This record gives sequence, C-alpha cells and structure tokens, in this order.
Amino acid sequence: MTNETMLQGFSWYLPADGSHWRRIAEQAPTFAYEGVSAVWLPPAYKGQAGAQDVGYGVYDTYDLGEFDQKGSVATKYGTRAEYEAAVAALHANGIRALADIVLNQRMGADGLEDVRAQEVLGQDRDESVGAPLTISAWTRFTFPGRAGAHSGFTWDWTCFHGVDWDERSRRQGIFLFEGKHWDDAVERVENGNYDYLMGADADVNDPRVFEELVRWGAWYLDASGVDGFRLDALKHIDRGFYLRWLREMRAHAGRDLFCVGEYWGRRAEELEDYLGVERTMSLFDVPLHYNLYRASCSNGEVDLSKIFEGTLVSRDPAHAVTFAENHDTQPGQALQSFVQSWFKPAAYALILLREAGLPCVFYGDLYGMPNGGNIPAVTELPLLMEVRRRFSYGQQHDFLDSPDVIGWTREGDDEHEGSGVAVVLTDRDGGEKRMYVGARHAGETWGCVVGEQADTVVDADGWATFRTLGGRLSVYLPERAADALEHDRVLHRIVRETAEDGEEMRS
Repeated sequence: MTNETMLQGFSWYLPADGSHWRRIAEQAPTFAYEGVSAVWLPPAYKGQAGAQDVGYGVYDTYDLGEFDQKGSVATKYGTRAEYEAAVAALHANGIRALADIVLNQRMGADGLEDVRAQEVLGQDRDESVGAPLTISAWTRFTFPGRAGAHSGFTWDWTCFHGVDWDERSRRQGIFLFEGKHWDDAVERVENGNYDYLMGADADVNDPRVFEELVRWGAWYLDASGVDGFRLDALKHIDRGFYLRWLREMRAHAGRDLFCVGEYWGRRAEELEDYLGVERTMSLFDVPLHYNLYRASCSNGEVDLSKIFEGTLVSRDPAHAVTFAENHDTQPGQALQSFVQSWFKPAAYALILLREAGLPCVFYGDLYGMPNGGNIPAVTELPLLMEVRRRFSYGQQHDFLDSPDVIGWTREGDDEHEGSGVAVVLTDRDGGEKRMYVGARHAGETWGCVVGEQADTVVDADGWATFRTLGGRLSVYLPERAADALEHDRVLHRIVRETAEDGEEMRS
C-alpha cells in the first residue's frame, strides 16, 4: 500500500482572478506525481464579498459560481463548471477531492429583521448585559439572484442563535435572540460558551435548519462529486450535529466519506473529547503544529526529544491529520503562528517521513505565498513528498533521545523497490546519530538526498552513522534509491518544462 498525503489546495492571499479552479485542474498530474492522494479545496460557494471572498464569509451555499450574486457570477476561484472540471481532473489522476464545509455562520444577508435579543458579554456569553432589547439584525437571506433554483429555502432570524451587530443602534456586540440558547456541546473554557464566532450564528440543531442542511449536503455531493469534507470551526458547532449530519451524508453517498475537522484546540485532550467514542472523523493535529512553531522560534532552546509530546498523533494516529502550516497560521491571519523558514524542511520531514498520522501539505509552502513580501516555497518540500511516496516504508525505529539532535529510520519493505529512509535533524549545532536501518541493508551505502552530508555505510548488523549540519535536516536513502530518485526527477522536470512551454505557445 502506498503512503497517502493530503494537500490543502489553496492559501489565503491567492489572487482574486477567478482562475484557481483551472489552476488546480492543470496541476493535478503534478500533484499525483508528488504523491498527493487527496486535495482539500477551498470553499466553493458564494461569500458575502463575491469574487473577493476567500469563502468563509458564507452567503449562499447553493451558488457554486453559477448565479449573479454579490457582484459576480464566479467566486474568487472561478465558476461552477470550472469547479466541477477541477474535481474531475483530480479524479482522473487518482486523487480524492475534499470540500471545505462552513456551516457555523452566514453573512451578507439580503434584509433586516427586528428581533428581541439579550446582549451578552464577549468574554462570557453566559452573562447578560443590561435588559432585553429590540435590535435590527441582518438575518433575512432570500437569495434573489438565485430565484429559488436548487432550493426554495430562505433563512430568517429563527434559523440563528444571534448576531454581533445591531443596525438600529449601529452598534457592535453579541446579541442572543429571544427564545434561543447557545448550544452546549461546544468549547466551554474560552468565553464561557464559544458557540458564537461571527456573522449570523446558525442554529444547526433547529429541526428546520438541520433538515435543510441535510438536503443541501445531499445536493452538494451529487452536484460536485467530491469524496469527503474538511469541516470548519468545530469548536463552535454542537458536536452532536456533525454526528447526525455525517451519518446522513454517508447514507446518501452510499460510501464512507473521508472527513477531517478543524478543532482549534492546543491540548490533545480537547481533540480526543471531541472525537469521543464514535471517532466519526479525523482532526487536524493543532498541538503538533504549535510544537513545530515553538521549535522554529526558540533559538534552539526547545527539547526536540519531546516534539511529539501532547499531540494527537501520539495518542490517536489513526485520526490525526498532521500539518506544519495552513491558511489560518500564515502571516496576516488571526491565528498567525508561522513556522520559520529555516525549520520548515525539518517540520515537513517530521510529518511526511514517519508512519503515524496523515500529513497535510500547505499549498503556500509548495508554491509560495503572494503576501508578506512574497514568501517563497519550501525548496525541499516536493522532494520530501516524493521520498514519502516512494521510499518511506517499513518498520520505524525512533532515536528521539536527545534535546538537540533527533532521528528515526524506516527499514523499507519488499513491496516498494529501494525503500528505506533515515532522517536526522537538529535545531542547534550539527551532530550525528547512530541508527539502526535493518539487517536487510547490511553492507549498503546510503546517500544524503536532503542536506550536504557524505555517504555512509551500513554495518553488518544494520547500523550506520548519519550526520547533519547545524540547524539543518538530512535525509538518507539507499544508494540505488538515491540514484533512481535523481534520474526520475530530471526526467520529470524535463516533461514539466516541455508541457509548460507548450502551454505558453498555445496561449
């Protein structure tokens, strides 16, 4: 069985030129070569800012770039036809398409409604502020540009818990609607009850809303052909909702839809509590991200032997999606925690070249980010992805026994020719690790394919010494695998350059 790798197929500051779905379709063969097995696509439906909206300011989930709403037909990423073509291109290359599902909030309403509400404290949503009052809320969603196509359902204030703006007094606050209550099975440490996040907060457990979201989900699966979901903002949505909703989606699809959720909690215990006994989805390993981030910022003061301490992948690897970076952590975002460039190759080795967890590569790290002075791509990343696909197999041996220099090996297996890998990295001075790679490799010469170290020879008992420079990552492969890798990468580069030249001539 080949290792799986997930790709977050966008970054926040992509140009709003309506071309991203076409770009994804064109890149699909390259994704497949690099070992990508699933692509998490950005929200495909119309946001409140139309063609400028990244997709999280949700306006109309039935408009996939098909109707003239919010100033455009296309979304930031393109039209519905282009979205469907991108999904088809991924499928043609053996890659699953995952849809980004944002059900917590709605924005950009078509009309106002007068509603009785109770203002609550921002820092404790269970505490009231003053007496109940009548506010004017942006909660009427009629979607005039769509004119009832795909669904006649319209949203009014009864579909929501509350809002953060009173148009009547032109005042910001958090207002809980009369007769409503925040859901209980949400984050309860932050802000007393963290059901409310932004916009008009959807009451997903209202029977009418739940039924509509089930109808929409079934329509979306049929319309888009996606193979699963990335679920946004789980800590703000009642846990029971997704247990029920995913059961309905899988029943409709007639297959097991892969699903990964974003629960932005820094403690693995929070993530395990959300997963519960059902384990109906995977979760992003947020605690591991912060361990990687701290290691990159510590000037060598982090204990690398504890890099996996307190992480989801160390507790439940079968349900952990590991990542170094995403659209929320990149510079300029509210959750900015950007892994510094010098440590980024090591961070990716720590998620790509180990057996536990499903790694998710960030599009901005693979292709660069057009923000913060144009942040460059991680040069080593495509190579690390290819090493994962071709050679990172077999029994793993950890040598995470030093605060400054750590390593691990994979023995390889009979199914993948030339497989086996050794990794050593440091956040301080250069160093070395004597590591076991397996008796099957006795007498072999191993070459350094990432880093600048000399070859090493495996002794008769399957041990060898692997070295790295200060603050660097070194990755070693059996010599025949290293030679094959270099040969194949040269051929692939020629094919890519020829295809790109041909595309420029056609355009």
